[in-house]
Amino acid sequence: PALTTIGRLFFRAPARDFHCGLRGFTRDAYERMSLRTTGMEFASEMVIKASLKSMRIAEVPIVLHRDGRSRPPHLRSWRDGWRHLRFMLLLSPRWLFFYPGLVLFVAGLVFGGMLTFGPITIGNAVLDIHSLLFSGFVTLLGYQLVIFAIFTKIFAITQGLHPPNTALHSFARYSTLEAGLVFGGIVFLAGFALFASAAWSWREVAFGALNPRETMRQVIPAVVMMTLGAQTIFSSFFLSILGLFRK
Repeated sequence: PALTTIGRLFFRAPARDFHCGLRGFTRDAYERMSLRTTGMEFASEMVIKASLKSMRIAEVPIVLHRDGRSRPPHLRSWRDGWRHLRFMLLLSPRWLFFYPGLVLFVAGLVFGGMLTFGPITIGNAVLDIHSLLFSGFVTLLGYQLVIFAIFTKIFAITQGLHPPNTALHSFARYSTLEAGLVFGGIVFLAGFALFASAAWSWREVAFGALNPRETMRQVIPAVVMMTLGAQTIFSSFFLSILGLFRK
């Protein structure tokens, strides 16, 4: 039931039992599903692929009888359950990468932006530059996961694992290599300018000691912005490579 619930959520599949061993399908449907797995997750793959390709799925009630076999069952709950769950995650970049990445990116960006202007007090806790550093890490991690989601989705479409996606097609049409280079370059240069400002402040005190509670509010956002810009630039090149195979 747990795996069926996850499958229905991830893939909007109408099936209420992903693991029933009684299946009927036409030859055309079987060829369209292009099944690849070789283990226990084969049962899940049939329902997932049929759902992704908008194929008609119907369930017919059956009567279960007590198992009359004398040998022990070959099903291993944890090992085979993990194979099913792993396959679902690998075939759903939205839930594996995009949604967690988007939450982390937005949360890191919001809290980091607030901490840039000064410490935040929540009850007895004071969030300062250490929390700002952690927010920067969360922002970078979230952005990387979102990029992974895009990479994985495009690869899945090119390999026939997912059907074509209209939203992703529109994104790919406007997110050209040149646009990514320009946007990434602007973000990188903005971060570099902020870093240069911090370096100039250091120069004004003859490269002596600085107050980290002030300086780090420039350095941390600067490093995060430069990293985001560099990630965008190199990711744009990789997307262009995937685009060559797609075309």
